[in-house]
Amino acid sequence: MSLSVSRRLAAVTAFAVAGLFASTAPAALAAPSAAAAAPTPPDIPLANVKAHLTQLQSIATANGGNRAHGRAGYKASIDYVKGKLDAAGFTTTLQTFTTSGATGYNLIADWPGGDPNSVLMAGAHLDSVSSGAGINDNGSGSAAVLETALAVSRAGLQPTKHLRFGWWGAEELGLIGSKYYVNNLPDTERAKFSGYMNFDMIGSPNPGYFVYDDDPTIEQTFKNYFTGLGVPTEIETEGDGRSDHASFKNVGIPVGGLFTGASNTKSSAQAQKWGGTAGQAFDRCYHSSCDNTANINDTALDRNSDAIAYAIWNLGAATPVPPGPSFENTADVNIPDSPGAAVNSPITVSGVTGNAPATTKVDVNIVHTYRGDLVVDLIAPDGSVYNLHNRSGGSADNLVQSYTVNASAEVANGIWKLQVKDVAAQDVGYINSWKVTF
Repeated sequence: MSLSVSRRLAAVTAFAVAGLFASTAPAALAAPSAAAAAPTPPDIPLANVKAHLTQLQSIATANGGNRAHGRAGYKASIDYVKGKLDAAGFTTTLQTFTTSGATGYNLIADWPGGDPNSVLMAGAHLDSVSSGAGINDNGSGSAAVLETALAVSRAGLQPTKHLRFGWWGAEELGLIGSKYYVNNLPDTERAKFSGYMNFDMIGSPNPGYFVYDDDPTIEQTFKNYFTGLGVPTEIETEGDGRSDHASFKNVGIPVGGLFTGASNTKSSAQAQKWGGTAGQAFDRCYHSSCDNTANINDTALDRNSDAIAYAIWNLGAATPVPPGPSFENTADVNIPDSPGAAVNSPITVSGVTGNAPATTKVDVNIVHTYRGDLVVDLIAPDGSVYNLHNRSGGSADNLVQSYTVNASAEVANGIWKLQVKDVAAQDVGYINSWKVTF
């Protein structure tokens, strides 16, 4: 990928300031930092999620074929979800607003316990367009969030953060419900949010696996889950700003989420790695009457439902564990422009008993003019490779990121390496520093 002359000159200047070729400082032992452990997330039963979708379809069928704002089918949908949550021990609040001459409804469900000053929220819009039942858009996200909330109840989860779930009205009219909710939160309440996760269309029939790239911690949590499945992901762009996460992001609340695609066309490369049909929309029934219970890919719905639970458990129920040692290399290492060879920055780890933990943390600080050119791997002492970054992030400068790696199969002591390769021409950079924490 090419850059403007000014950006390339800026990068050369950065090299000079940093003393790129002069630094040979050895790796240093840094202060320990805290890790976290979470109870094992449950498998969310696909049959349960699909049972909710069947109910939403029945509601639409009985109410003019849709569940749109201002229609009886939407209110019946809210009542269905509320009844399930009330029975499961949630404190529910029905919030009303008016738009397009009709009353709209948001449903908020709070799970008892957790830190009231650290709120983790998951949400989905429950309304459909007027042309159909809206089973993928967005019965899929609504049903998966509902079933995850019910799983919290079944597990008797005692979270460290306060867990909150939301179902939004009038999203299809311009994010009206979620905007109303956020705009009516006092600043002191907004400040309590550790994050909001949005799930809008997660069962598309020709699915992709897209992860929001807004908050790095939420993003990495979802990437970790899909990496564990061996399923590659891409950064979500089609729905950026077009779903309810935007309402939260616009007031400074960290956001993340999942998406399986709408009217955009699946490319040949995407079909090769995900299956499905190239040259066809991710959801051919987007905003159409055929968005019914036949318009769902079970595998995508199952994987994404489990991913929601994985995030809730890992982000909302993690508890501190004794900190482990950190080792850091602050020596600058030049990354040659493509087609140059990969470079390595080594760290020698010693004095750590046994294997590395499943929550091994890797902090990376790379100065580069185009991080979308970079492939970054963690190399274990035995040569095992753990990919951290694979050309994501587009045209943004620099890669400053924390990654959690399940390195529990590796002996901790030995030489660990951060390996970086520039795989596209005309951009330059260097490894500024990196750190591994056990």
